[in-house]
Amino acid sequence: MPAHGQLTARQRSYEQRARTARALATLAITLLFLIAAPQARAQIRPLFETLELSGKAGLGLAFRASTSPYAGADQVLDSLPLYVFEGDRFYIHSSRAGIKFSTSRYAHAEAFISSRLEGFPYEETPASLAGMEQRNPGLDGGIAYRYDGPMGIAAIQVTNDISIESNGTELTLGYGYRWRNGPWAVSPYFTLAYRDGDLNDYYYGVRADEATPQRPEYTAGDGFNLGLGLYGQYSVTRNWKLLAGIGAEYLSSEIRDSPIVDKTWLMSGYLGAIYDFNDEPSTWEEKKPIRVKLFYGASTDCILNQLITFRCGSVSTVEDSRITGIHLGKPFMEKVNGWSLDFVGYAGVLYRDDGEFQKDSWQVDAYIKAFWYGFPWSDRLRTRIGFGAGLSYASRVPYVEERDQTAKGQNTSKLLSYLDPSIEINMGDLFRAKRMDETWLGVGVSHRSGAFGSSELFGNVDGGSNYIYASVETSF
Repeated sequence: MPAHGQLTARQRSYEQRARTARALATLAITLLFLIAAPQARAQIRPLFETLELSGKAGLGLAFRASTSPYAGADQVLDSLPLYVFEGDRFYIHSSRAGIKFSTSRYAHAEAFISSRLEGFPYEETPASLAGMEQRNPGLDGGIAYRYDGPMGIAAIQVTNDISIESNGTELTLGYGYRWRNGPWAVSPYFTLAYRDGDLNDYYYGVRADEATPQRPEYTAGDGFNLGLGLYGQYSVTRNWKLLAGIGAEYLSSEIRDSPIVDKTWLMSGYLGAIYDFNDEPSTWEEKKPIRVKLFYGASTDCILNQLITFRCGSVSTVEDSRITGIHLGKPFMEKVNGWSLDFVGYAGVLYRDDGEFQKDSWQVDAYIKAFWYGFPWSDRLRTRIGFGAGLSYASRVPYVEERDQTAKGQNTSKLLSYLDPSIEINMGDLFRAKRMDETWLGVGVSHRSGAFGSSELFGNVDGGSNYIYASVETSF
């Protein structure tokens, strides 16, 4: 028997294979990131329901290749950030967030909002779409009922566009089954989607003022799309999981007959990796306190890497814009691996005052934030640096984003990625007041961006906005 603390040959072999797999996964994802480029939009929806996490949350990145339905459009190479959180009532799945209501051991109902990854390409517009008004991705609201048990995975959901893009409705039935074998999990699935005429006509119709001799006027009615696919998951280590999948979607005749469509089947493939925060068996305890963060800030023309390295900090912009916000958070991992590292999930709203330049607006943010607090002076003045990553949806595109993107001749998006770097000090230590031990005073950056134009989820936007803020956070 090996001595306590020593690894057996089998364990050493496993650890070596795990290190090799991690290195290969990192290399593959890096190479995919370098070659991925926004080209066209496609009607492909990832099924996050097939992903299995041991913990409550996960962060990762996936890449996909897929065909576009539009005639002459290039293949889509797209990156997709994976933000996954599964609470008892609330969940986030990258392009979807909702509230769950359990109805039995294996089933639950839910209400949700989700981004519709559908619309015209933004760059290199094919001849088939030249002169047509841009068809944009929408934001859907919906309800669903889902069963996940011994009989497989079955779901029914209905969605309706709430962003006033298409005003379309879709009813989807789906079924899948998950096979597990050691570190492997494989899930075949199929879906049947009824799409009404408003939805089909918005994305695939040709209006009278858009008609040409080569592109006659066309009104798309309602129809059924069929989806088939296979997704796989491999647990490299206890925390790291590799993801892969292929899918195909058969388009209804109402879509296929459109003069701007030249596909019958849409094909897609996925490759990615995710880190599963599963180190604690009870990572999200109801008894843990709610964190409340209040902040106020102003827009800046400094770019993010200048801000986080303290090389720029000016809030003097030509168009002054202010934000006031409240974010609620809850810890889901503390002292990770014994380090001075915590992870907290946040969600909240901010109010944006764009002055005379456009109407004021609201923004909803949801993100996971890591805090590190292992500074040498922490026994005298606790200090922590944080970095959050997640999603941000603005009811109106912020004026500074509209200004910058218009100047570059590029598109905007209401849904963008959200980053939140910050540095904070503990007010209990600062004022030697025990009652303020759970209160933190800090500065940070509220950052929205489109992931360098590489993500269809964010409208292939290359750009964003930064707001420097002051904040106070306490726990209840």
